[in-house]
This record gives sequence, structure tokens and C-alpha cells, in this order.
Amino acid sequence: MTDYDETVPILQTPYQTWKLTLAYDGTDFRGWQIQPGEPTIQAELQAALGRVTGESPLPQGSGRTDAGVHALGQVASFLLHAPIPPENLQRALNRTLPSAIRILAAGTVRSTFHARHSAVAKTYEYRIFRQAICPPTLARYVHTCPWPMDVEALQTSARILEGEHDFLSFAATDPDLAARAFDPDADPNSESDPRPLPREGFQVKPPKPLTIRTIFSSTWEERQSEAGPLLVYRVRGNGFLHHMVRNLVGTMLDIGRGRISVEEIPKILTARSRSAAGPTAPAHGLFLHSVEYNRQEFELKTE
Repeated sequence: MTDYDETVPILQTPYQTWKLTLAYDGTDFRGWQIQPGEPTIQAELQAALGRVTGESPLPQGSGRTDAGVHALGQVASFLLHAPIPPENLQRALNRTLPSAIRILAAGTVRSTFHARHSAVAKTYEYRIFRQAICPPTLARYVHTCPWPMDVEALQTSARILEGEHDFLSFAATDPDLAARAFDPDADPNSESDPRPLPREGFQVKPPKPLTIRTIFSSTWEERQSEAGPLLVYRVRGNGFLHHMVRNLVGTMLDIGRGRISVEEIPKILTARSRSAAGPTAPAHGLFLHSVEYNRQEFELKTE
């Protein structure tokens, strides 16, 4: 049973571009991207769209969260023929999706909108529980670090990361690197290079490394939860490399514990080597908090 008027001939209606904002508990999923035989957020959303509308578009996310990573405000876009009211689609999807995935908002947008390519900024949070015994109800969503921590050193190191830097030292070195770490915003199935060829006789400056990103804000804050004290790292930037936030957190935690000094951060950035940075923090403490867009990029025309 669908939530729109089945008397309307769907195939005669034009495609509409849809934007969904969703939240999910990533614990039991192998990340966002579809993987054969594995539970993923993208696969669940595509299947739910098929059950509700009879169409099976592949939702494009603002980014591919890894296995175990959560989202408070992931964004997805896709095309649909079905002339279904946004509130009906939201309600129907939430009825058929697993309880670990919720659609927070749904609406049609300009045809030029793309959840990944249109994004101008993203914010991530990493949550750390500060006591030795973490309550089971919280354990899936925090990294437990009960040892003494120099919060001032954490804050200083976080501030150093603000601005434009080459973050290659904080990018993953797994086999996925070629497709994702150097340019996670590119289509991994495309082998084309968007840079134009120089005209004959002209010298051009070499392009910037694709591992350069701009961090707009990078801060640690102490919070008090019902279960106990938390340390939360919040970072907002124009893009992030594969495992970048988790590698930043792992390195800063080493600084907070006194294993390395704050002065090492610029050296790690300059090294452009993953081995220069600290360990990768566990996935379950990481949340994609929100994604930002220029409003004119997705608002529907009113004329």
C-alpha cells in the first residue's frame, strides 16, 4: 500500500529531486555505502523507497560514513517520479525502515541539488566518556577514556588544526585510499580528471594536493550527561578525508595523555605521512552532526 494517489500515472509525471535528512545508529551497519551481502544505510533506504513508491533510486549521501559511525543529520538526494507529498513520504519511510534509521525531514528541491556535491560544510562530533565504567546504554555511542587528560592541551591542539592544511597524515592508509582518501568528493567510478589541460606554450602552477581541506572550527568541550562526564570534539570543515576525524581524535588523545606534545601537530601535518600521526579512534564515538548547503542551491523556484 502506498501513500499517494495510485490513480495518477506515475510514468507520465516528471522526475523530482528529493532531499532527505536522516539520523541513524550505525552500530549494526557496515557503513553508508551499499556492499553485497552486508547491511548498510544506503541499501536499507533504497529498499524502503522501493516498498513505498515502487521505484528504487540509489540515494546519494553527503558522505560515506564508515561501519559503526552514527549520524544526527545525514543528507541524501535522489530522483522520483512518484507525486507523493513530502510528509507522506517521510511517514511511510519511517514505518518501513528499521528503527535504527529515522527520516527527520523530506522535501523536493531544485534539480541541480546533489547531497554530496552541493555541500559547503560538514560538522562532526566525537564523544568520549570519562569514567572507568560506561553504562551499557551509552557504550555504543562513546569511546571510554577514564585516564587523566590535559583538556587545555587538547584545546590548544584542536585550534592549531583550524585553517587550510594538507591532512594527508590524517588520511586512512587502507586499500580504499585510492578511491576515497585523496578525493572523497569525487565519483569513485569515474577515471576522468576534471582539471583542463594547459594550452601549448603556457606554464601552469601544479594543482594543490587533493588532501588539502579547510577546517572552520575545531574545539573540545566538557559536557555532563546523566551517565557521567563527557569530552566532545566538534569539528566543522569544507570536507574530510577517509578516517580523518578519527585520526585527528586519536592523535589529540595522545597529546592529552602526555604521550606526544602539542608542538608535534605542525610537524605531523608537514610530514604528509600517516605513520607520523597517532592511532585511529574507534568508530562508535563518531557522529556526522550536520551538513550545510547554500539555501539557493536547493530551494525550489516559486515562479
